[in-house]
Amino acid sequence: MARQPDEKTAEKFSTEDSELIRGLAILLDETGLSEIEIERAGLRLRVARNLSVAAAPMPAHFAPAVPMPVAAPPPGAAAAADLSKHPGMVPSPMVGTAYWAPEPGAKPFIEVGTRVTAGQTLLIIEAMKTMNQIPSPRAGTVTQILVEDGQPVEFGEPLVIIE
Repeated sequence: MARQPDEKTAEKFSTEDSELIRGLAILLDETGLSEIEIERAGLRLRVARNLSVAAAPMPAHFAPAVPMPVAAPPPGAAAAADLSKHPGMVPSPMVGTAYWAPEPGAKPFIEVGTRVTAGQTLLIIEAMKTMNQIPSPRAGTVTQILVEDGQPVEFGEPLVIIE
């Protein structure tokens, strides 16, 4: 439960500060982040949300556990694990939304089979309303594009395979 600020604390925050806090809370929801911290003009502000889930109480009367058959992992699960260890894998350097082209309807930066040079833009990741070009770390041929256009990505998530 969030603690309510006392009158002295409430007096310290201006309307602009309140808007900043609201904006950061909205940004947390939009990006799926659990916390964000900024420092501006001597004010350090951290906004976080509690994502822990409380354990459900056990019912008074319950049936004994029955062993469930274990399903085999989906075929793509092993492949995804292998791709993260691939030497030509390009990981996402940040959390955001991946885009294949500089703008909607434009030609994609790369396609499977495209020869790229070191430093060439592979795709864009939008983070906090900023478009960040993701450069190729090496020269080679794009053999796989592992994210969809407009897909949210996590830090370290495999984006592209260059061989």
